[in-house]
Amino acid sequence: MAFHSAWSLGWRTLWRDLRGGELRLLIVAVTLAVAALTAVGFFADRLKTGLERDARQLLGGDAVVVSDQPTPAQFDRQARSLGLRSVTTLVFPSMARAPDAQGGGSRLVALKAVPTGYPLRGRLQVAQDAEGPGSPTSEVPRRGEAWVDPALLEALGLAVGDPLLLGDSQLRITRVITLEPDRGAGFLSFAPRVMIHVDDLPATRLVQPASRVGWRFAVAGEDPRAVARFSDWAVAEARRPEVRGVRVESLEGGRPEMRQTLDRAEKFLNLVALLAALLSAVAVALAARGFASRHLDDCAMLRVLGQSQRTIAGSYAFEFTLVGVFASLLGVAIGFAVHFVFVAMLGGLVEGRLPAPGIWPVLFGLGMGLTLLFAFGLPPVLQLAQVPALRVIRRDVGNLKPASLLVLGIGVAGFAALLLAASSDVKLGGIAVGGFAGAVLVFAGLSWVAVKLLKRVVSEATAPRWLVLATRQIGARPAYAVVQSSALAVGLLALVLLVLLRTDLIASWRQATPADAPNRFVINVMPEQGEAFLARLRGAGVQRLDWYPMFRGRLVAVNGSAISPDRYPEDRARRLLDREFNLSFAAQQPAHNQLVAGRWVPEEQGTVSVEEGLATTLGLRLGDTLRFDIAGTMSEARITSLRKVDWSSMRANFFVMYPVSALPGVPVTYMGAFRAPERKGFDNALVREFPNITDVDMTATLNQVQDVLDKVIRAVEFLFGFTLAAGVVVLFAAVTATREERAREFAIMRAVGARGSLLRQVQRAELVGIGLLAGFLASVVASIVGWALAKYAFDFTWTASPFVPLVGAAAGAVLALAAGWWGLRGVLSRPVVETLRKAAE
Repeated sequence: MAFHSAWSLGWRTLWRDLRGGELRLLIVAVTLAVAALTAVGFFADRLKTGLERDARQLLGGDAVVVSDQPTPAQFDRQARSLGLRSVTTLVFPSMARAPDAQGGGSRLVALKAVPTGYPLRGRLQVAQDAEGPGSPTSEVPRRGEAWVDPALLEALGLAVGDPLLLGDSQLRITRVITLEPDRGAGFLSFAPRVMIHVDDLPATRLVQPASRVGWRFAVAGEDPRAVARFSDWAVAEARRPEVRGVRVESLEGGRPEMRQTLDRAEKFLNLVALLAALLSAVAVALAARGFASRHLDDCAMLRVLGQSQRTIAGSYAFEFTLVGVFASLLGVAIGFAVHFVFVAMLGGLVEGRLPAPGIWPVLFGLGMGLTLLFAFGLPPVLQLAQVPALRVIRRDVGNLKPASLLVLGIGVAGFAALLLAASSDVKLGGIAVGGFAGAVLVFAGLSWVAVKLLKRVVSEATAPRWLVLATRQIGARPAYAVVQSSALAVGLLALVLLVLLRTDLIASWRQATPADAPNRFVINVMPEQGEAFLARLRGAGVQRLDWYPMFRGRLVAVNGSAISPDRYPEDRARRLLDREFNLSFAAQQPAHNQLVAGRWVPEEQGTVSVEEGLATTLGLRLGDTLRFDIAGTMSEARITSLRKVDWSSMRANFFVMYPVSALPGVPVTYMGAFRAPERKGFDNALVREFPNITDVDMTATLNQVQDVLDKVIRAVEFLFGFTLAAGVVVLFAAVTATREERAREFAIMRAVGARGSLLRQVQRAELVGIGLLAGFLASVVASIVGWALAKYAFDFTWTASPFVPLVGAAAGAVLALAAGWWGLRGVLSRPVVETLRKAAE
């Protein structure tokens, strides 16, 4: 009976409140939050599925076993026993030559020998000539044929149909490779590709005992469980002590060159969506407070007529549930429509069409909308049913009761958990949610102090009359002033943070990989060629150059104890110790490397500086002693500093550097990173003058990173509109939260003779004062939160301008005035009798 009564009452109040516009602000706030989160959720879900699909193509199979020796036979046997298809390819660096009759030029290439049936996943794309369009093919080079990259044709002055010399063999170029799905992102992958049939490899006599050949054993199957069993078995097999130089590549490693950029892109989008949700929470709380105040009389009448607290509470819970479901479904629908804009902007990050989205974003959106409404909207409304009838008649909701506190606590905890889940990053979610939670407490405390100070500072004897009345207005209801200024400050905090995100933070992100970043890496420059090589670059107009000596060394001991890959369970650590490092030395710290621990002391002998990621992976600390095997010579050095290295910056970077200008007895070559001049034939001329160097063109990779940056920034700016709308809703809700109280107070003043012009001055002064305070506090906190996000979530350096608080204070005053003009425009024009009669009803 009680349930039926609550259900019936809930239906009646729902329709009445909808017709009266009482729920409009609540619906808008919830819809905006759900739309922003689900728009990002739908796109992220489709993008993740698409990247996983493409990763199989980028690997060339469902799982790949990589080794520096012929793949052990047990891997092939295991794949066959599970019914999986397999192919083995070989990749290694070699020199390709043009015939003497066609110039006799040579170029370092990445030679790849493939069998029939390659690739197992994805398709090659080839063209008939260097300028023609690529088309998919299921074929591979026939015996006696070679397929090559366009860059090799240009470098050697060859064309399709010409012969190409590889070792002791001569093959004919028949196709131009336009897309190779499993190209990978290793340093060798940037050299021009030459692809031949595996049966032609023995005749070249290029594979010798000392050759650096990589074997890739790829498997694929229709049964995912069989692939999973093979992967698990292969990982365990590769970790056995007697199996050396073998590792299993996973889907997560499919696009390592883009991982940092894509991670940052997802974080930026998630942050903007989080801000929209946090703003909406404030708007819902303010709107619910106003809703509760306006329903005091209705609730009083229900209590007088005998309705129980349980029935009243049930009716409001039922009403808010229906409102939450409707607003959430509306937000999901809008988010689903909006995510197609993201697909148009960012869909090119994966090949082909994106897969259909899953059901998870829909469920998440519904859960977020209901949690948002129950956590921040229901507690103040439930107070209407939990206070004595006399207290309601006296228009006092009273303090929060235990039931409302319980709902509030559970709801806030659930809302925070959902936001952390939506952020997909603990640091990002923790900083955003924790920053806002802390900001609310700071804003409330400082606003309370500011109200108390205002009453002391403003002298009623000497201050203008409008200022005295404004101060009395604020001092007469300090709790309202604190709530209003705190809510306004939270709204402005998100807006200021958005502006910083859209300008300074994105500019810092762009600066991490600028458009004019180096697009050439040159290695193997001999010491005696150094001066001539540098002079050649200066003559070509190269302005900036990273120029470092380079040598190779294997880490063999830490603190005097020998180490081996078997000592570390992590795959990355095992791979690092299973190969040689590229090492360097320089007396001065590289300007693009930031010290995070210790000191870089120029010319300090017996010391090294280590990249912090390597130190974390291998468990190295300041003061540890490292021993390297450098061309048969042992070198020991103590770690005196740790450096932060941005590997996506396209600059010359090293895991380990000696802080000295020379290392006697160590054989070195030099490497340079620079931006090549826009001049056709520059690379060919450089290689002809210095034929022993390796010139790697990074233009395509740099353009890809810049393309992702441009697309993500456009998507962030588009999503910015949702959060801006949520911010406007908060500002409107904060300013109009005390609309009826203002109307009654101004009516009384007008009844006793106050002029309209004086009251307008009072209202403007109050709004400007609250706006200045809120804008200043919001800007200070936004600068702190922005710095923390840049440092700990986005991993780059950023410092806010000292003028941000001043500009924020001015903006806060202007926005408060604008919101007040729109939301309170009818307060002073309403007839006094009407206002007083309404207050007395």
